[in-house]
Amino acid sequence: MSSLALRSTPVRLPRLPRARWARLISPVLLIVAWQVASATGVLPERLLAAPGTVVNTALDLVRDGTLPHAISVSLQRAAVGFAIGAVIGVGLALVAGLSLLGEHLIDPPVQMLRTLPFYGLIPLLILWFGIGELPKIVLVAFGVAVPLYLNTFAGIRGVDGKLAELARVQQLSRFGVIAHIVLPGALPQALVGLRQSLGVAWLALIVAEQVNADAGLGFMINDAREFLRTDVIVVGLLVYSLLGLITDALVRLIERRALVWRRGFLGS
Repeated sequence: MSSLALRSTPVRLPRLPRARWARLISPVLLIVAWQVASATGVLPERLLAAPGTVVNTALDLVRDGTLPHAISVSLQRAAVGFAIGAVIGVGLALVAGLSLLGEHLIDPPVQMLRTLPFYGLIPLLILWFGIGELPKIVLVAFGVAVPLYLNTFAGIRGVDGKLAELARVQQLSRFGVIAHIVLPGALPQALVGLRQSLGVAWLALIVAEQVNADAGLGFMINDAREFLRTDVIVVGLLVYSLLGLITDALVRLIERRALVWRRGFLGS
């Protein structure tokens, strides 16, 4: 009996600290090591500015309005490009996901386009659209559309076929099937694509703003590179990272609200 009881007792692994501050330990240690390396001369200023210098530079850029203006310009480009890319990506996914003919027409070229690097598109975009804002927005839209299309398409095709039978029993119209079965069923995968597309959008924006930009975070970084201002470069990169984290957190919030039904379904 004792041996059986021991066998039936579940093994409990030690739990990691659940406090949110525990996630800050490694970043803080990294910053401390960075500061020590800079203070001792192991990491020269010309290669990477010290954390204290970066903070002071960020405050100066905020005071003189340089950083807020750069952020506003980059946010505008990202927002417009994301909106265009989201409409294209979701629209193509609906056409390809709901029709075999649409899949044959749309999926092959999208699968080809998704392998293209951003830098490879820049010469063509400049040739087609000039050196203004349009090629930057198009590049962001391209970066957004592809992952959103792939995930939304996979979500649509992953909807349980038994639900289609239920729709026929309920005599739902084509629009009703899409609105009440297809889209809700594809939503979890589409939200994954939304998170991925936002991450790619910031990467595309970084690339786009390195070319013929006269404002924005990329322009600020490029200008700092000419004068070997590593502190300004680090500030710009940190802002890009923070913007990416903020947008990802917003999508997580939307996911928790939109998929609240899954908690009960999964027993969580």
